[in-house]
Amino acid sequence: MHKLISYVLSVFYYLAFGLTLVVFHPIQWISLKLGGYRLHKISVDWLNFSLNACLWVMGVFYRFEFAEKLPSDRPIIFVSNHQSLHDIPPMIWKFRKFHPKFVAKKELGKGIPSVSFNLRHGGAALIDRKDPVQAIPALLKFAKYLYANQRSAVIFPEGTRSKDGVPKRFSPGGLKVLVENIPKALVVPVSINNSWKVIRYGSFPLSAGERITFNVHPPIDPAGKTFEELFEMTEKAVKSKINESI
Repeated sequence: MHKLISYVLSVFYYLAFGLTLVVFHPIQWISLKLGGYRLHKISVDWLNFSLNACLWVMGVFYRFEFAEKLPSDRPIIFVSNHQSLHDIPPMIWKFRKFHPKFVAKKELGKGIPSVSFNLRHGGAALIDRKDPVQAIPALLKFAKYLYANQRSAVIFPEGTRSKDGVPKRFSPGGLKVLVENIPKALVVPVSINNSWKVIRYGSFPLSAGERITFNVHPPIDPAGKTFEELFEMTEKAVKSKINESI
């Protein structure tokens, strides 16, 4: 019965999802042309609010649990596990005052209404995962952009999504580049649970009635720590809150 309900609701979800992407594509374009970064960001924030709202059709909701209030006077590197594409819109909306920018695979930079436009023009880093030589300069450019504009980053050290919620091995490369090139940035671990359950049946149908949680841990100041110590602390914090409800 649950899967049957999920099939029916998924039809309405994808209609809402597709319409949202199509409607916000020209809105983004106009916002960027008329108001530059500031107005474009507002359009992107509301795009992601609307994408979150599409999941309400499925009875899928999320909540954030903050260990403490995050400071707003320093750039932040959010480090998180990754379970599905449904991780991203909630983070963009909830962390919007920190101007979060993502590291994404270059294939997402074209062909997807609204999403590709934002990745190309909103400050994201597009990297070729099959070409490490290209990835490092792209990350360096990304870090310099974030530092110059005092914006924040979101990085998924697993490199790919976990399809069953069990975290994969964390890779230190991307985080190391960001930490070394964004002075005074704080590292904030984030643990995501149950996002993978939304796609437990695949992309169609989505699973109805799921509850996604984001545990936002206390910031870690890299000052006075070796990168190895920082990386270990970050990975341990992220994984400490994963799998609790699997």
